[in-house]
Amino acid sequence: MAKLWGGRFSKDTNALVDAFNASIDYDKRLYKEDIRGSIAHTHMLAHQHIISEEDGQKIVDGLKEILSEMEGGTFAFKTELEDIHMNVEAALTDKIGAPGARLHTARSRNDQVALDMHMYMKKAVTEVMELLIKFEEALLTVAAKHQKTLMPGYTHLQRAQPITFCHHMLAYFNMFLRDFRRMEGVWKGADMMPLGAGAVAGTTLPIDRFQVAEELHFDQVYGNSMDAVSDRDYILEFLSAASICMMHLSRMSEEMCLWSSTEFGFIEFDDAFATGSSMMPQKKNPDISELVRGKTGRVYGSLMGMLTTIKGLPLAYNKDLQEDKEGLFDTIDTLKFSLTVYRDMILTMTVNKERMAEAVHKDYSNATDLADYLVKKGMPFRNAHKVVGEAVAYGIRNHKFLAEISMDEYKKFSPLFEADLLEALKPENCVAARTSYGGPAPSQNKIQLEKGHEQVEAQKKVLENLVSKL
Repeated sequence: MAKLWGGRFSKDTNALVDAFNASIDYDKRLYKEDIRGSIAHTHMLAHQHIISEEDGQKIVDGLKEILSEMEGGTFAFKTELEDIHMNVEAALTDKIGAPGARLHTARSRNDQVALDMHMYMKKAVTEVMELLIKFEEALLTVAAKHQKTLMPGYTHLQRAQPITFCHHMLAYFNMFLRDFRRMEGVWKGADMMPLGAGAVAGTTLPIDRFQVAEELHFDQVYGNSMDAVSDRDYILEFLSAASICMMHLSRMSEEMCLWSSTEFGFIEFDDAFATGSSMMPQKKNPDISELVRGKTGRVYGSLMGMLTTIKGLPLAYNKDLQEDKEGLFDTIDTLKFSLTVYRDMILTMTVNKERMAEAVHKDYSNATDLADYLVKKGMPFRNAHKVVGEAVAYGIRNHKFLAEISMDEYKKFSPLFEADLLEALKPENCVAARTSYGGPAPSQNKIQLEKGHEQVEAQKKVLENLVSKL
């Protein structure tokens, strides 16, 4: 088959070169964007009298017919045509003859693929943002059910202070709020129209790039043709934002794996979101959490791969940039799947309130509250820290938790200790007393839940606005 770029060449390319050069196996997912961009380009060419209205209409009708075939699964993609752009153009020329050969007037595959990727990125980002909202709502739902469910809070994976499960879930909620904000930034980076930049230096034909931008709902047009065809910052921004989001999911996965273990026993996954062992009948494995944790490294790899690909490229377009797609597409799919399955998984998991409560009643995580008790009695905090540290050491030696040490024993550490310290040591009181803004007290949980719902509603408005510009 003759290449659409083959006029300068006297022999066919090697079959291995064809296979190595081709990207159709993965860039065919850009078919909607490619055809939509071509239709907008055709409208502009006809409006500017670069091609005739009659040819323009034939091209548009032919492109719509090809789109219908692709949607119906009857279009035959050909590897020898390399990519989605040449597959569409060749099919168009076969359908309508000479007018089809006019479609590529005043453009290059360099600015064409850039346009497709910008459009695809905008659509994909809105899909991720929608899934983030749904996941945030799931976190709020779980948190709302456990505003008074006590559990240990950890630092260094050692029990630190008692908190609530609600507070813990809201910590993740806040992480994903930031992920949404980053994705909104990715949208803005992708909302620039590159078509009309040509291969590197624009065109001598009287095109109107702003007409194309308006039809395709871009707010900005690249002001430099070299930058337009070589810019992949918006892809790096997405891969970076996706890596951070996956990192948050991975941190959550690590805790889910720990919490679902026999040693912790804080949660149990629904049978629909766990797997068994082919050898050990008793096993119930947290495979979803483990897979998400594992796939996080895969997403990181796509980011590092793209950074490495671009770091040594001279301006403007280089074939290396074809490597921008596989990692991006895989990252989009991985992130969307992870958010979707995690939402359903946390909504169906069982939280073992009794096991969590038992944990906070049988540790020394109320030690800071005992120090605060002494501070309220007038003792400097550093002195109070020392006194309570000695009390903890005494308790460990004598196999007693702080609430089990007698008043006579406490008096040996400080005369400021009185009978009311037992109330201060109760985990539920320790948590309820932590009413500083953003703290774990149920009163603060209520405030943060209400604020969370407001933030989600604001996100929905942002998303609705962006979707309207697709």
